[in-house]
Amino acid sequence: MASRILKFSALGLVMAASLTGCAAGDASGAEGGEFAPSADARMIVPFSAGGGSDLSGRSIASGLEKVTDVNVSVENREGGSGAVGYSYFLSQEGKDNYLLAAETAMLALPLTQDVEFDYTSFTPIMKLGDDYTLLVVPADSPFETCTEVVDKAKDDRVIAAVSGATSLDEIVFTLVEQAEKVEFDRVPFESGSEVLAALLGGKVDVASLNPGEVLGQIQSGDLKALCAFSEERYEYEELADIPTAKEEGIDVAFAQFRGFIAPGGISEEATEYWIDAAKEFEQSEDYTTYIEDNLMQANAVYGDEFTSYLEGNSADLDKVINK
Repeated sequence: MASRILKFSALGLVMAASLTGCAAGDASGAEGGEFAPSADARMIVPFSAGGGSDLSGRSIASGLEKVTDVNVSVENREGGSGAVGYSYFLSQEGKDNYLLAAETAMLALPLTQDVEFDYTSFTPIMKLGDDYTLLVVPADSPFETCTEVVDKAKDDRVIAAVSGATSLDEIVFTLVEQAEKVEFDRVPFESGSEVLAALLGGKVDVASLNPGEVLGQIQSGDLKALCAFSEERYEYEELADIPTAKEEGIDVAFAQFRGFIAPGGISEEATEYWIDAAKEFEQSEDYTTYIEDNLMQANAVYGDEFTSYLEGNSADLDKVINK
């Protein structure tokens, strides 16, 4: 590269410097005129480290780095059941080098809190797949089935941990309450990792957690899974013996999506760049490993299809939350 620059005229050097400055400022100039992000990318995770959203964000960031050669750092901005992180991301409008590991909280927060955003405030890039939850209890818990938990809640206190007022586990417990005419006593935490610690520490009776968050503790015998809030039993060998809630007469199944978004107001070129990168990521071993390691259901959609999914899922959530 240096030998080529030496051949430029003085005017050529000025023009090259000018073009380089434009590329950094408006993200429109990479070699050959192709789009490139204006700076190293940041993946915002709106929850604390260790939970399902953090695992998702770090896996996506690592996968995107490999298919784009763009550095993608991960930044946790937890608080307010995700509201702090999403609000911060809202302030990055127009910045093509920011991404956020999104999940159901993006849809639930505007339905339950006074926030300045909804899913239309952002640019949907990719939905990776669906993440259901398991009802789990400590190994020494007297509960052996989900039905026993529900029966106890009908006339006695059952303490349930939830990771925020708009989290997937909060939604699942609400659905169970509505279906079975019961009520759980909730203890809120900021992330799935904190919920897990409370459950292992005996501070709560039950929790509804993603399989990827608790598989290790289930296999070690520290926790036991009573049922899965999924449409059908998992095909993964590690979970195949866990009945669905529906098998036990509790008609509840709800999945949290995992995906990533960009800020609103970015260019079409930036949007297509990240969608193309996401499609490459889906074809990689890293994507398959993430889905399988976290025991998710692969169901990738992009761009406008992701937006349509968010529209429908938001409407479904509205019916649950504001029923």
